[in-house]
Amino acid sequence: MALIDIKSLTFSHSGSIKPIFNQVNLQLDTDWKLGFIGRNGYGKSTFLNLLMGKFHYKGSIHASVNFEYFPYVVKNPEDTTIAVIENLKGEFPLWKLQREMNLLELKEDVLYRPFSTLSHGEQTKILLATMFITDNQFLLIDEPTNHLDVRGRKLVAEYLAKKKGFIVVSHDREFLNISVDHILAIEKNKVVLTKGNYDTWQHNKHLEDEFELTQNEKLRKEIRRLKESAREKATWSDKVEKTKIGQGSFDRGYIGHMAAKMMKRSKNIEKRYEKAIEKKQELLKNIEEIEPLQIDSLEHYADTLIEGENFTIYYDDTPVFKPINFTVNQGECLVLQGNNGSGKSSIIKAILDENLQITGHLWKANNLAISYVPQHFDFLKGSLFEYISKCNIDKTQFLTIFRKMGISREQFEIPMERYSSGQKKKVLLAISICQRAHVYIWDEPLNYIDIISRIQIENMILEYAPTMILIEHDKKFIGKVATDIIEL
Repeated sequence: MALIDIKSLTFSHSGSIKPIFNQVNLQLDTDWKLGFIGRNGYGKSTFLNLLMGKFHYKGSIHASVNFEYFPYVVKNPEDTTIAVIENLKGEFPLWKLQREMNLLELKEDVLYRPFSTLSHGEQTKILLATMFITDNQFLLIDEPTNHLDVRGRKLVAEYLAKKKGFIVVSHDREFLNISVDHILAIEKNKVVLTKGNYDTWQHNKHLEDEFELTQNEKLRKEIRRLKESAREKATWSDKVEKTKIGQGSFDRGYIGHMAAKMMKRSKNIEKRYEKAIEKKQELLKNIEEIEPLQIDSLEHYADTLIEGENFTIYYDDTPVFKPINFTVNQGECLVLQGNNGSGKSSIIKAILDENLQITGHLWKANNLAISYVPQHFDFLKGSLFEYISKCNIDKTQFLTIFRKMGISREQFEIPMERYSSGQKKKVLLAISICQRAHVYIWDEPLNYIDIISRIQIENMILEYAPTMILIEHDKKFIGKVATDIIEL
């Protein structure tokens, strides 16, 4: 056991007004299995890079272990996988790698195939196995689940649960519940360390938010009462003071004393009122509101919008999957599931009229308007506002949704190539939500998307019931939104 000791860590990106981290103090045990969560753009990847010593910062980070970062940069993907690993790690005992591969259900022939020919899931698993073949490493694992199917996520989560000494960035709640024993959360206004899994952190956060909201309501009522009381006392003081003016026999000194006494009470109440305001201003700064998203889909005159009967797709005269039957009716959410390479994206391509070799029947209703979110977003570059204009959507509506998904206004002016992966994915999702369509087809929409935004999208689908076809591997999300699931 050793400690990673972080003291007074302060860091800002060049040109940024608000620091990403401000006087952060943490002690992390190198035996812990840490899940790392927070909204897109809050600084999770930046924090990992600070541990790696890649940026200049104020404060100190002391550790007696070496840090190793996932994903590795593979310089020659056309080499065999074993050559890629040797290039990354140098000499190592082959049996150690074989042991890790066995735990991740990887066949040995993977080692002797060109790395580039491996599926994304195979690449993820072999590189994770590579991380665990050396000792005295503290592993920084940045979003390993993005290219894993449901089964692959469960396998990797159970694999990590048997290990120790890592931070894993993930937005998959089920994955975190299985794999970690501590949660490190970058919240809205602070960094929080919690013993337990994601559900533990969520429960504690809910209790803290409820307490602050209750305290805020009490103080709001108290401030209003004190304000009214101070106003009454001041008014009474003025009235008593005015009675000194005029003719007649009365004790002007006594009246002045009573007026001054009443005014003093008014001033004391004002001080209490100001203290209550100060306390109130300390609350609610860390509460993440799950603001509702709204989607306005088009209604079609037909009930059934897409239908497949004995449908399959061929590549080089070989069927990708066994013939399937499916129907997508208005208001339904069909989720396509299966191992990587099982043909999920090919089904979407066929629905989008790409020229594929198919057999069976694939039918779409006439004049069907489809909004599509692709899996990849590398094409997003340049001005956000120019891209919005090209997409022919309402700018105000887009920016409102974008803000609700946790994107700050200062991000609007930054070229999109400088966005994080999660922020880029949110551009595509916000565009699609703004488009009026009969069917929304989203290919792995939650890759890189933070937990709060996942919940926002869940709630939107449940409330507005747009007709959807999704490829998705987040088990909790699927359990809430899917009306039908096709297993390939």
